[in-house]
Amino acid sequence: MKDAIEMILKDPFGMLGMRKAGETGLVVKAFLPEAAEAWIRDDRSGDEYAMERQNPEGLFSAGISGTEVFPYTLRTATPDALISEFKDPYSFPPVLTDFDLHLIGEGSHYRNYDKLGSHLREIDGVSGVHFAVWAPNARIVSVIGDFNRWDNRRHPMRLLGSSGVWEIFIPGLQEGEIYKFDIRSRHHRYHAVKSDPYGFFFELRPKTASIVCNIDRYVWGDESWMKERTGRNWFESPIAVYEVHLGSWMRTSDEGTPFLTYRELAERLIPYVKKMGYTHLELLPVSEHPLDASWGYQTIGYFAPTSRHGRPEDFMYFVDQCHNNGIGVLLDWSPAHFPRDGHGLGFFDGTCLYEHQDPRKGEHRDWGTLIFNYGRNEVRNFLISNALFWLDKYHIDGLRVDAVASMLYLDYSRRPGEWVPNKYGGNANLEAIDFIKKFNELTHQYFPGILTVAEESTAWAGVTKPVYLGGLGFDLKWNMGWMNDTLEYMAKEPVHRKYHHNNLTFSLIYAFSEKFVLVLSHDEVVHGKRSLLGKMPGDEWQKFANLRLYYGYMYGHPGKKLLFMGGEFGQWIEWRFDHHLDWHLLEVERHARLQQFVQALNGMYALEPSLHEDDFDARGFSWIDFRDTEKGIISFVRRGRREGDHLVAICNFTPVPRHGYRIGVPEGCFYREILNSDWVEFGGSGVGNGGGVQAAARPWQGKPYSVELTIPPLAILFLKPDRQATAGA
Repeated sequence: MKDAIEMILKDPFGMLGMRKAGETGLVVKAFLPEAAEAWIRDDRSGDEYAMERQNPEGLFSAGISGTEVFPYTLRTATPDALISEFKDPYSFPPVLTDFDLHLIGEGSHYRNYDKLGSHLREIDGVSGVHFAVWAPNARIVSVIGDFNRWDNRRHPMRLLGSSGVWEIFIPGLQEGEIYKFDIRSRHHRYHAVKSDPYGFFFELRPKTASIVCNIDRYVWGDESWMKERTGRNWFESPIAVYEVHLGSWMRTSDEGTPFLTYRELAERLIPYVKKMGYTHLELLPVSEHPLDASWGYQTIGYFAPTSRHGRPEDFMYFVDQCHNNGIGVLLDWSPAHFPRDGHGLGFFDGTCLYEHQDPRKGEHRDWGTLIFNYGRNEVRNFLISNALFWLDKYHIDGLRVDAVASMLYLDYSRRPGEWVPNKYGGNANLEAIDFIKKFNELTHQYFPGILTVAEESTAWAGVTKPVYLGGLGFDLKWNMGWMNDTLEYMAKEPVHRKYHHNNLTFSLIYAFSEKFVLVLSHDEVVHGKRSLLGKMPGDEWQKFANLRLYYGYMYGHPGKKLLFMGGEFGQWIEWRFDHHLDWHLLEVERHARLQQFVQALNGMYALEPSLHEDDFDARGFSWIDFRDTEKGIISFVRRGRREGDHLVAICNFTPVPRHGYRIGVPEGCFYREILNSDWVEFGGSGVGNGGGVQAAARPWQGKPYSVELTIPPLAILFLKPDRQATAGA
C-alpha cells in the first residue's frame, strides 16, 4: 500500500485526476484519506458516479464509460457524515508556460514574483490558489497547510520538465490560507518543511508559515509624486535622510506585542519627519525576519513586509502617505547573506541551492549566515526580481544595499586558506560584481528616478560610477571614512584635537571621488560604541555644544546627509532594538533645543542651493583656512550653481570664544549670520555677531575681502552674502 502512495507522490498528475482508460472508458482517481465515501459529479449533466476505495490510505477510483474528458466535482462523506464538495486539483493543466520556465532558467524573469509563490487565480471559471516553487533537486514537493491538515500526501505538486519548478493549482482556497512547502530531496534522505521564498505575507514570529495574500488590491494615491520622481535630479537636490528602525522608534509598550502598526506609524512618524525637515526616510529592513535581534538584516521573507506591524496593504498605505507628504522612502536591502533557519533558504531542497556548497565561499563566519551563489542564474534572478518587486509593488524610492564590501571581496574577513581566489587568482568576487552591476542597470532601467545606495567601507574604485564607464552603478555611497575620522576627532578632548586635525580635514582629499552620503547611522550607536551625545567630551553643556557643532559641520561638508533616529534630540544611551527611543528626554530643555537645531539645519540645507547643488563637484567647495590647528578653527566656502551664490562656514572646535578673528571672504558685502549653533534658542551661550558683519576691502587668506568675527566656543557659524544690507541692519 505504501508503494501505491509513493507512486502517487512521485507522479501525482500521472496517477490522479481523470484520464482515458482504453478506447471506450475514463477513469478518475483521487487520494482522499479523510473520506469514508466519495463520488464524482459531472458538472455538465449533474450525473453522479460512486468511487471505490482502492486502499486503506484513501485512494479512490471510478470507471466511467465514454471517451470525452469532462469537468467534474468531487464529493466526499467522512465517517461522521460530514459532506464536502470541491474541484479536483489534478484536473487542471499547468499554469506556468514554457516561456516562463525558460526565462526563470535563464535568470531573466524579472517579474517572477508574479509566477512563483502563491497567487489567487481563476482558471476555467474556478477560483483558487496557484502555488509554485523552485526546488530542482527535490524528489517530492507538497503544499501543506490548515486546509489539508498539514498532510503532505494530500497535495503533491507537479514538476515542470527540467526547470526545477513545481506547481499546483488548488481550487477553492482563498486569501488568508496558511501554508508551507514540504520537500523531500533526491539527496541525503533530506526532508524539510520550508516557508515560501516568494511569500507575500508571513505569520507573526515565532510562527513561520506563509500566508496567501492578494497584494494588488491597494489603490495608490501618489501619482504626482511618482511622476515627479522620474524627472528628479537627486544629485543636485537636498537629501536629508532620517534612518529608522520601525520596531523601536516608538512603541506601545516594551512587553508583549508592543509594535505600532504601519498605519499608526503613518500617523506619528510621518508628521514628525515632515516637521523635522527630512527629505527621506530610510527603514532598516522591513522584509520578514524571525529574529528581532537581527534588526531585519537576516531576512527569511524577501518578498514580505514584516507582519510585526500589519498586513502588506498597511505598509503600502504607509509609503503612500510618505509620498503624499513629500517624503521619499528608502529600504535597507540585504542581498549579501541570509540566515540558516531551517524554514528558510538554506539547504532548501537537500542541496546548497541558494548558497555556495564550499564553506570558503558560502558562509559568513562573522555573522553565522550563508552567502548567495551569485553565479547561479536562478539565484541572481531571485535577488534582482526581489529588488524590482519593492520598487514595483510598494513604490519604494530606493534601496540601500547592506554589506557591499563583503560581496565584493572573496577574502572579506577571512584568513589565508579560508577563501578561494577567482579564476585570475585575485580576491575580487567576479560573480557578485556582475550581479551588482546588473542590479543597478535594471533597477534604473525599469524605475528611473529611484536611488541605489551602497554601504561600502573600502576604497573600491568606481562604486558610484555608471556601469557603462566601468563602475558598479550605484547612485550614492556611504562615506564611512568621513564618519570614522570625524567621530574619532570629536571624541578627543579639545586640548588634544590640534594633534588630530587631519582627521577633520582628510575627507576633502577624496570627497569628490564618489557621490557620497555622510552617515551617522545605527551602526555607530550600538555594541558599546556609546550614543553620539555620549561620545562627546566635556561637561553636559560642552557635550551638547560639541554635538551641535558636529552636526553643523556635517551639513556644511559636501555630501548628502543621514542621521539615525534619536540622534536628533541627543539619546544618552545606545540604541536598543527592543526598547523605544527615550522620548521623555524632550521634556528636558537641552534635548528639545538640540532637536530644534537639527530642524533648523534641515531647513537651511533645503533652502540654500549652495549646500546641496554641487555636492559631488570640487567647484562646490573651497577652503578658506584649514591650518589654524592651535585655535581649532576651520573655515570654508560652499557654492551653488548661480553666479555669486555661496555660504561661508566657520567652525571653532575649542571651548574658547575667539574675538576679532579675521577670515577671508569672496565678496565685499554684508554677510548675514543665518545660523549659529551657539544661539540661545539652540541651547548655546548666545555669543555671535549681532546678525552679521560687513566685509572690508582687506585681502586675507587668498581672498580679496575679509571679515572680523566673534566665533563662539564649540560652535559653527554660517554666513550668507546680503548685498542689500549694511552693518547693523
